[in-house]
Amino acid sequence: MTKFIDLTLNGISTGAIYAAVALALCLIWRATRIVNFAQGAMLMITTYIASAVINSTGSYVVGFIVALASGFALGALVERVLIRRVENGPPLNAVIVALGLYTFLVALAGMIWGATPRSFPAAFSLRGYRIGGTTVLFAPNDTFIVLVVVAVALGLATLFKATTLGLQMRAAAFKPEVAQLLGVRVGRMFTFGWALAALTGAIAGVLVAPSVFLGPNNFDPILISGFVAAVLGGLDSPPGAVIGGLLLGLALSYVSGYEGSALVPLAALVILVLVLMIRPSGLFAASSERRV
Repeated sequence: MTKFIDLTLNGISTGAIYAAVALALCLIWRATRIVNFAQGAMLMITTYIASAVINSTGSYVVGFIVALASGFALGALVERVLIRRVENGPPLNAVIVALGLYTFLVALAGMIWGATPRSFPAAFSLRGYRIGGTTVLFAPNDTFIVLVVVAVALGLATLFKATTLGLQMRAAAFKPEVAQLLGVRVGRMFTFGWALAALTGAIAGVLVAPSVFLGPNNFDPILISGFVAAVLGGLDSPPGAVIGGLLLGLALSYVSGYEGSALVPLAALVILVLVLMIRPSGLFAASSERRV
């Protein structure tokens, strides 16, 4: 029972990270119908920037804020400079651009910071809580991770459902031609959607970096798991992305704990294939009829 509790708590913590990445992918998909395969490289760059700021200032808070700001700026820049040129073309064009951006950012990180993985400080202690004389696999930093992801999810939900900006973003995503006729600056909404998604990805990068270390390719598994979580919950559903991330985190934690970590990638692949076979739109996909 103790092992089960430990694996459950660990699954919630890692699942929160997957949920953050899934949210980033979901935001871009809803805005432009593009799966951003460069998301892992983008959050890697912002995490490197946060690491440099923390090392120079000694402040985790300043590094965290700079990571968010750089993620927001990077997302807007990518949409304006690259994605806007292929948004209305065949879907394969956007995939190729995203893969090219991934390759460029990984190479850029290697040239600037080197390929040797480096440590990244955690916001709080990584020592697990002691409950009844037993140390559980859930630390104060894990609590911080879960609370931050919950806050991000609630903030996004409030933005989309209770603000004029959120309404304009939804209108631009679902019916861009009609939204433009009604005065919505669709291009600006697309840019903001990409910026917001990159900011969310930057949060995920900073939160997961203490566990995976910081390296040009170290975030690739996180992107893959986030993509599986997004597909599991539904690329059109931000709440589904959060739930999908938590479900995937729990499932992979149980597989790792009971069957061995070597089977984790296979388990993620099996989950992805099963979802695509049974419910391709995701377990929590939105209805085909949308109202904004």
